[in-house]
Amino acid sequence: MSDRYELFLTCPKSLEGLLAEEAAQLGLQEVREQVAAVRGQGDLETAYRLCLWSRLANRVLLVLGRFPVQNAEDLYQGVLAVDWHDHLMPSGSLAVEFSGHGSGIDNTHFGALKVKDAVVDKLRSADGVRPSVDKVNPDLRIHLRLDKGEAILSIDLAGHSLHQRGYRLQQGAAPLKENLAAAILIRAGWPRIAAEGGALADPMCGVGTFLVEAAMMAADMAPNLKRERWGFSNWLGHVPALWKKLHEEAQVRAEAGLAKPPLWIRGYEADPRLIQPGRNNIERAGLGDWVKIYQGELATFEPRPDQNQKGLVISNPPYGERLGDEASLLYLYQNLGERLRQACMGWEAAVFTGAPELGKRMGIRSHKQYAFWNGALACKLLLLKVLPEQFVTGERRAAGEGDRVTPRAEPARLSEGGQMFANRLQKNLKQLGKWARKEGIQCYRLYDADMPEYALAVDLYGDWVHVQEYAPPRSIDPEKAQARLLDALAAIPQALDVDPAQVVVKRRERQSGTRQYERQGSEGRFTEVSEGGVKLLVNLTDYLDTGLFLDHRPIRLRIQREAAGKRFLNLFCYTATASVHAAKGGARSTTSVDLSKTYLDWARRNLSLNGFSDKHRLQQGDVMAWLAEDRGEYDLIFIDPPTFSNSKRMEGVFDVQRDHVQLLDLAMARLAPGGVLYFSNNFRKFQLDEGLESRYAVTEISAETLDPDFARNAKIHRAWRLTTR
Repeated sequence: MSDRYELFLTCPKSLEGLLAEEAAQLGLQEVREQVAAVRGQGDLETAYRLCLWSRLANRVLLVLGRFPVQNAEDLYQGVLAVDWHDHLMPSGSLAVEFSGHGSGIDNTHFGALKVKDAVVDKLRSADGVRPSVDKVNPDLRIHLRLDKGEAILSIDLAGHSLHQRGYRLQQGAAPLKENLAAAILIRAGWPRIAAEGGALADPMCGVGTFLVEAAMMAADMAPNLKRERWGFSNWLGHVPALWKKLHEEAQVRAEAGLAKPPLWIRGYEADPRLIQPGRNNIERAGLGDWVKIYQGELATFEPRPDQNQKGLVISNPPYGERLGDEASLLYLYQNLGERLRQACMGWEAAVFTGAPELGKRMGIRSHKQYAFWNGALACKLLLLKVLPEQFVTGERRAAGEGDRVTPRAEPARLSEGGQMFANRLQKNLKQLGKWARKEGIQCYRLYDADMPEYALAVDLYGDWVHVQEYAPPRSIDPEKAQARLLDALAAIPQALDVDPAQVVVKRRERQSGTRQYERQGSEGRFTEVSEGGVKLLVNLTDYLDTGLFLDHRPIRLRIQREAAGKRFLNLFCYTATASVHAAKGGARSTTSVDLSKTYLDWARRNLSLNGFSDKHRLQQGDVMAWLAEDRGEYDLIFIDPPTFSNSKRMEGVFDVQRDHVQLLDLAMARLAPGGVLYFSNNFRKFQLDEGLESRYAVTEISAETLDPDFARNAKIHRAWRLTTR
């Protein structure tokens, strides 16, 4: 066998340049970058050194050969030509990983099978002994990459991916792989800072991956020093004496590094469930004297290294995956920027983010940015210098003459558009707040796309702010739309003087079927609000709608005033808020019908919250079918149907424009003499069938059912009053 090999190192996409530099430093020659890989030339000692010391590679592949492939038989013969007796015993085990396609081989499983067959056929002994397949811990892991008609056949010297250092047995919800964390630290300048004796702090450290990787770099510890099983462990070409020499040299370096006074490396994590797993990871890495983790909220983060030294703050904030994450993430980034400005003056900072637009909201200019991929997610590493000249926000200085002045962060400065939005909110609050206080109204709409470029609805629910973003038309640049949303979210807490944690954001798009009623989250957090003397439960986080349609407030209050002694029927009742008002108004009985068990359970809670349990029926069913079967008589009926519904639990499809005549005829058949039916819907193009006026007394009351908070949006709904002639 040759003393010089072609070596192929794989890595996460975007790490190729860093890996090429690292591999060259570790002895690889003729280094060339490829997508998610680096190739070069080196002897077996170089290959071992790369396995032991590479902080960035996933695998170290030793190339056995390259050969052309036009069909499956070429693939088989090319693999068969290798003298596999130099690599694996006939009684050994193997695993094959195949990638690429072409040459009539478009199925990787089929390609792997052909490779395995060739190796097994080559090694099958006269007495029938042949290698077995072990996909987990084989004696030899074989790679074949098919690329443009060429097969590249290799053996994997690493075994399991090199990013699996062995210390992180416990991890959080969305951990960075160890080699990506190492790459971020290198780009952030940590090797330089560590060499100068600097400190490192991670204010959102999770289970401590950044901390451990940073400490291993600072202590000159080979990242895979503690790995016991390698891809070459049972390879027949393995030279144990050479490996032992390199491993012992690395051990001596690690012992010398750990004997030095440890650098100040600290992590802080708000989630108490991650503290012990993080500490366990640190102990497994052998770095308990170097790294400490404490429980602490970001808002209180303040690194206090010994002797007032400076260093690097590194962070990987959450990216956000569910509806409404924009608000919490915006305020998280703002808070991070505020803590950096207040507590980390003179430090360097590195923020790894999947939402670069949010990075701009920290109030500190980044002097350099690097593009990374975290799996399939495009990310940016923002490098910052925490110095006043880099601050986008202003400073407040509070000190007497001659005192040492310490900058203090102001609230995030709003953009010009954000300030205009804040001004409009404050203007509306001044006008509508006076009306709401006078009427005893706790929940109302404060803003509804008053400024076209800020297409939001902002509703107040007591101390909470519920924001709905209307999906922008396709003609609007998504980046501009996102920037405007973030401008608005930055303005809301300042303009309304509310805690950012009390702001919930959702996106409202064109809905089909029952999507607007589907669950969006699972926090299960209900908030009690009051309206017209009744208490109601709203859920601001889990559904697109909150359980309380604010625009129907006047109709609900009208029902309360008219309900005394009457039998009330509420169709498509949703959370039965109108039924609660009817009960409050002295209704003799209420019947509430809806198809959703979830919302009927919510309705039951609303009734119970107000002490109404007797004489108040909740009926689950398709309203049209229920009406056709019901023989009850009602004095007051309220119908607020969806525009469209195709629930699996109902027969057929409900379309309010097509089906409203049948719906109203069925309901009016249940209306007692002298009774009143209120019908409302929010379909903008709805036209009431003219034929209804020939059978019933019909009066449109839309204008009477709009309070001042919806006066700017007169088309929010339309409503009619129907009685028998």
